[in-house]
Amino acid sequence: MIETKTPHLQGPRIRVEVAEASGFKHIAVKRLTPVIGAEIGGISLADGLDEAQLREVAQAFAEFQVIFFRDQMLDPEQHLSFGRLFGDLHIHPAAPHAPGQPALMVIRADENSPRANGEVWHSDVSCDQHPPLGSILNIKVCPTYGGDTLFASMYAAYDALSDRMKTYLDGLRAIHDGEHVYRGTYANLGVADKPSYPRAEHPVVRRHPVTGRPALFVNRGFTRHIVGLPSDEGDAVLRYLFEHIENPLFQCRFRWQPHSVAFWDNRCVQHRALWDYWPQTRSGFRVTVSGDRPIEYFQ
Repeated sequence: MIETKTPHLQGPRIRVEVAEASGFKHIAVKRLTPVIGAEIGGISLADGLDEAQLREVAQAFAEFQVIFFRDQMLDPEQHLSFGRLFGDLHIHPAAPHAPGQPALMVIRADENSPRANGEVWHSDVSCDQHPPLGSILNIKVCPTYGGDTLFASMYAAYDALSDRMKTYLDGLRAIHDGEHVYRGTYANLGVADKPSYPRAEHPVVRRHPVTGRPALFVNRGFTRHIVGLPSDEGDAVLRYLFEHIENPLFQCRFRWQPHSVAFWDNRCVQHRALWDYWPQTRSGFRVTVSGDRPIEYFQ
């Protein structure tokens, strides 16, 4: 173990493993940063995964939090089938989907778009009572340049907090609300608003159900306030956590190519899509895997 120091960035020091990814015999794994992200090679998602490959993909997903695949020629059913390997599929409460495929969310921004998906740091649909386990995005069309996605490790963000702050956050819960995020957002695509959108109360620090590790679980996109705190105090705490979470030391950055796939763990990862390519087009589909109700780390 070593402590990394970055002279040009002010912020916490992060303890990281220096060893390269090992223990994988049936897939190729290339880690992207010391704390998050790996590219997976040597397999075709369209052809399906045998038991050994699936076991190692799941291992890489748990270890690296977000994994990437290049040159994957997936049709909609193959994309959905890959998602089902990890659980039931989640239906987005607001976004448009492919015709006849409610679990296949459309991701598209072009010259006529007033916005792009995911421009603010967030964990997907954290306003649900049972937020998604993970999201699988397959981009088909890329701009000539730009359109990267940033991913941040909420394990690393939590680990870098002071012991005093960890103690303060013990037992705190926050409200996540989809109303301000979704109402009117997809009107330009002909999607009518629903009478209401999900709203949920979740622990500020959650225990990952697979790894058992603590992860911060508040985000700038959905989290509105902390339960039981005066509004000024709660707002100040959230502002601090949002800024802390967005530290580049916790991040990896993925440059999309046509037919790339990203699979990220919404239980311990936040992401932000950069809309720096207007008026070019970026489009694809997302499949989301259903998750469990978050459990407090400190229970």
